[in-house]
Amino acid sequence: MKSLKLLLRFLTVGGLVLLLMIPLLMVRGVISDRERYQAQAVERIAESMAGPQQVIGPLRVVPWQKTSNTTVVNAEGKPEIRQETVRGYVLQTPKTLQAGGGLKPALRRIGLYDVRTYQWSARMSAHFESLVLEQTDGRTYGKPILVMGLSDVRGLVGTPVVKVDGRTLAFEGGTGAMSARMSGVHAVLGGEGGMLLPASNVQLDFGLAGTESLGISPIADSNRIDVHSEWPHPLFGGRFLPTQRTVEASGFTANWEISSLASNAQAQLASAEGDFTRRMPLTGQVAIDASSEGPSLTRIDSADIHLVDPVDIYTQADRASKYGILFVVLTFVGFALFELIKRLPIHPLQYLLVGLALAIFFLLLLSLSEHIAFWKAYLVSAVACIGLQFFYLSGVLRSWLRAAGFATMLTALYGVLYMLLLSETNALLMGTLLLFGILAGIMWITRKVDWYDLGNGLR
Repeated sequence: MKSLKLLLRFLTVGGLVLLLMIPLLMVRGVISDRERYQAQAVERIAESMAGPQQVIGPLRVVPWQKTSNTTVVNAEGKPEIRQETVRGYVLQTPKTLQAGGGLKPALRRIGLYDVRTYQWSARMSAHFESLVLEQTDGRTYGKPILVMGLSDVRGLVGTPVVKVDGRTLAFEGGTGAMSARMSGVHAVLGGEGGMLLPASNVQLDFGLAGTESLGISPIADSNRIDVHSEWPHPLFGGRFLPTQRTVEASGFTANWEISSLASNAQAQLASAEGDFTRRMPLTGQVAIDASSEGPSLTRIDSADIHLVDPVDIYTQADRASKYGILFVVLTFVGFALFELIKRLPIHPLQYLLVGLALAIFFLLLLSLSEHIAFWKAYLVSAVACIGLQFFYLSGVLRSWLRAAGFATMLTALYGVLYMLLLSETNALLMGTLLLFGILAGIMWITRKVDWYDLGNGLR
């Protein structure tokens, strides 16, 4: 009977711990909702300004078409001559490409949410070798064009300046023959009907706005990319990391040197070009819609720069809430030890109120961090919850000194939790050592406790 009373008490406390999982899960649900609202704010900025950008080019493109007569059997079973038109394009990538410029960051605010945007003052130069067009019976070539692929053309700021061998050209909307494969702009190079594209040098100057990330595809045989910015927290991604980079509080500089031998960009472009061409046995000449075929050019390998926020309050709050059950368990273990060793009865409702006070800390942390710095929100929330616990426990434990002991324990726990949040790489190790130390301490304190005798004192 003595053991049964003790077991029932522990089962009651365990049931309360499980019950408190409900408010803790609700807090995590609120965090997920706020993260979703933040993502919606990013989408709204992208819809009204420009989204993440990827730059592909410049490329030289020569459209062509070939018309031939084909004999087919019609629905009546009789032979019929139909005209077949095939359209495609010849694509040339540069021999060398240099891209650079400053990336000016800015914050756009929607409600409570800050969205990171930028404007890239781009300067690009490319060298194209001469290209002899293939002579094929029935194939005729159109005017060659210079194509610049952009993920979102709305991001172009002002009028781009393009010079080919010192001659200024004007960009037009769309990518001409490549319109089914990517968005962007193009400039007509001239020289219709010629079978030779001479070597040329291209210079581009333009401003490009975007949201959160910029990608530059290394489509030349030899590529050099240099980007600098005042943003102190870049994340370099894509298929290539910078050859050299410097990240300081005042900003970053990064450069890439990429050979076509290390990049699949040219092969991905060539693959898309092959999928673009198809045959359709129709009378007359038609434009071929190949939008459903082949890979999208926006998936071409690139060197990416992401403007990230290292102190994402929702990520931090979510990580903190994962330790909520640990706070509840440790506090309830301390209560149980007081109740058993000091013969101090504590009602299950008092357990529950203390657990709710622990759970509301994470909701306070989330709501305050949306308005003030995260460390300030953490400090205010911790002080408020520890003060509330101290005041309440002084009555529950019938001693200001005992309440102060619990408040000190909570202060240590909140301090350790904050260290865990700051240490991303060592969080698991520190958390494991904390749990091991707490378990070892409890086992050391209770190593000589006569649990059967303690069960006698339970009412």
